[in-house]
Amino acid sequence: MDKLVKRINELAHKNKTQGLTDEELKERDALRKEYIAEFKKGMKKNIMDNLYIMDKDGNKVKVEPKKKKR
Repeated sequence: MDKLVKRINELAHKNKTQGLTDEELKERDALRKEYIAEFKKGMKKNIMDNLYIMDKDGNKVKVEPKKKKR
């Protein structure tokens, strides 16, 4: 992920100073999409790992993701 962010920042700096070619614009867009997907994946895992509810008896119960219907 660090390499991804580094390259995104390089392209952002180049865009501000001299502009990007069509290929670089496509690369930037692809990198941004990849970064967002990785971020969402990590955030979802972090939330699900730390999410608990209280049952009727006052016990903490870990929330499990819904099973997908087939």
